[in-house]
Amino acid sequence: MIPLIAAWAILQAGAPLRLVATIPLPGVEGRIDHMAADEQGQRLFIAALGNNTLEVVDLRAGARTHTIRGLKEPQGVAFSPELNRIFVANGQGEGCDVYDGTTFAKLKTIRLGDDSDNVRYDSRSKQVVVGYGSGALAFINGSTYQEPLFIGLQAHPESFQLETSGTRVYVNVPDAEQIAIIDRAKKSVIAHWPVTAAKSNFPMALDEENHVVIVGCRRPAKALVYDTRSGKLTTSFDIVGDTDDLFVDHERHRIYVAGGEGYVDVFADGGGSYRRIQRIATAPGARTAFFIPSLHRLCVAVPHRGFRQASLLVFDTGH
Repeated sequence: MIPLIAAWAILQAGAPLRLVATIPLPGVEGRIDHMAADEQGQRLFIAALGNNTLEVVDLRAGARTHTIRGLKEPQGVAFSPELNRIFVANGQGEGCDVYDGTTFAKLKTIRLGDDSDNVRYDSRSKQVVVGYGSGALAFINGSTYQEPLFIGLQAHPESFQLETSGTRVYVNVPDAEQIAIIDRAKKSVIAHWPVTAAKSNFPMALDEENHVVIVGCRRPAKALVYDTRSGKLTTSFDIVGDTDDLFVDHERHRIYVAGGEGYVDVFADGGGSYRRIQRIATAPGARTAFFIPSLHRLCVAVPHRGFRQASLLVFDTGH
């Protein structure tokens, strides 16, 4: 008979995801929201919404190294390596706070209003993009913060993705049951794609190579795949419940979906067909994650519940 530990090691060795570290986050209470990475410095920035903090984790050292306090329900975070700045969107308060990436000194508050949520940094235009309020994206100069462009939406935006080869932005608008398409060159919404096969479309991933947008829905727990050229729904597949983040791994041709049901689902992307090849247990409530392709790491945030303290699970996605 193979010992239990040895059997687990054998299973892990052949699995797409392999747990390589559990990093404690003592003192972090409440819900944990989105994350961003400093890939060169191998740091992860975690928006600890319920704790009103931003947690800084050194992935090489496997430890939390700093905490930024005094935030107001931080929901989204982005990092600019060119500017060495961290942008944190607050659900309450005045909008998006800007911090120095080395000293963590606060440099600026960009006033947008309540419910500032997801944040993206566009390295091409050097813009910070923030979804906020009852329905808008703000496009802000990452260096000067001057003359932001505001584009209205029909309801509050959740996850959105920026094209790297074009000018489109794809935006989940769950309360309007749609995906809104923004053209940055035209500075306007150019299309709305209805989301009717499932509801509560929160996370999103853009696969530009295969011309698809993949949207995670919670009611029921499904991923919907849209062709970016036609705007048509092409396929769907069942996923883990209560998802808040999903990612495309182009190198491995996989999809990773994190869900508060307590699992990460891994799907093989067969060029339009998606087959689940792994379901790995995390913890109830662990619905936010961040994939770092250059480091081959998927990081999953685990909130404090009962006797289980908050932590960060780090998975190797393979080399």
